[in-house]
Amino acid sequence: MKKLSVRILLGGLLLALPIGALAADSTTLRVGDIVTGLSPFASFGVAYFKDDTEGEKEWARTVGFNEIVNTAVRVAFNSTSWGRRPDGSQYGFPSGHAGFVFAQAAFLQERYGWKYGVPAFLVASGVSYIRVREDKHHWRDVVAGGGLAYGVSFLTVTPLGALHLAPVVGPDWMGIRFQRSF
Repeated sequence: MKKLSVRILLGGLLLALPIGALAADSTTLRVGDIVTGLSPFASFGVAYFKDDTEGEKEWARTVGFNEIVNTAVRVAFNSTSWGRRPDGSQYGFPSGHAGFVFAQAAFLQERYGWKYGVPAFLVASGVSYIRVREDKHHWRDVVAGGGLAYGVSFLTVTPLGALHLAPVVGPDWMGIRFQRSF
């Protein structure tokens, strides 16, 4: 039942993008914003429905750290030409929407693999396309937001079922520690 609920939620997010692409410009932008707002429910929902307590903690760390890094870079670039959006407003580089949605996708990819990551990356790419199409960002803005998000997730997320080998050295012995997370 939990697996079905997660698939329905992810499928609903994936279907929301083509519907928005057919609508008027302001509606398209609104659909992108709604999908951005729903994406954390989907990614956290996967961890929750899988009873993955460690995944829930990693999700919170990933999203929190990503928002801090993304905001710091946005503030740093705001006074440069890269900080200007195509519509002339500020805080364009990197894209906060793209960074936020790609953080969800990267978490799913890194933690649960491609079966969850690919649909989430398609949704994130759709949101990024909408942001560029509606003159809210340049392509460089959404690529930078997505790249930062993936980098943060790569550093903060441990794949489910990861295998770790580490050397262990004691005063009179040496060995290898084997650890597998389930």
